[in-house]
Amino acid sequence: MTEKLSIESRFRFIEDQYKEILEKIAEAAVKSGRSPSDVRFMAVTKTHEPVLINHALSLGVDLIGENKVQELLSKWEYLSPPDVEKHLIGHLQSNKVRKIVGVVSMIQSVDSVSLLQEIERQSALKGLTTDVLLEVNIGEESAKTGLSPDSVFATAFSVEALPHVRLRGLMAVPPICETEAEIRGYFAKMRRIYEDVKALTLPTAAIDTLSLGMSQDYVPAILEGSTLVRVGSALFGMRRY
Repeated sequence: MTEKLSIESRFRFIEDQYKEILEKIAEAAVKSGRSPSDVRFMAVTKTHEPVLINHALSLGVDLIGENKVQELLSKWEYLSPPDVEKHLIGHLQSNKVRKIVGVVSMIQSVDSVSLLQEIERQSALKGLTTDVLLEVNIGEESAKTGLSPDSVFATAFSVEALPHVRLRGLMAVPPICETEAEIRGYFAKMRRIYEDVKALTLPTAAIDTLSLGMSQDYVPAILEGSTLVRVGSALFGMRRY
């Protein structure tokens, strides 16, 4: 009975949080001069059980993101619906590309040309095209993965030589900031890079995604132009390891 009540209380928490998050997304989108439908909501499911993920899906969530390949593969068969759109958002090692290509519709965390080449090789073997975002280390932090801002454009051009990979945009996780003004500065810089990439002559690309903002900062991210926010703890509660 205790476990049942616990699950039911967590369901109610998710319901309340989802409603509040959608309201905040809509308000921020309008403030940024866009429609609420211009901003996609991703539920980040790291460490959360399929029963909770499925409840979020039943409420209308239609996109989930996982950080680790093995965790996503362990949950896949338990999701309802199993064909819900899935993105990989965490660091991807080249030796795990073959496991995830064809399972996710987008890899958001591409941080090197060599990784792009392995995604191309595995996608070609499976006869499909994989959508990717280039991850930008916008704060140029030594402890974080991601492309330097200066290398984004050359890397974007390199995708043109890969017929089974399609560039859809950029993703970033900014440094921890003490003020909203500071973090909005990083988001604004990302938006400028994104607009510059969109302006490049990239015939095979379909640039439409700027993935910025997580549970603690998705509102300022939207105000600065994010088209996709990645929200986990604000929806599900604190992660349980």
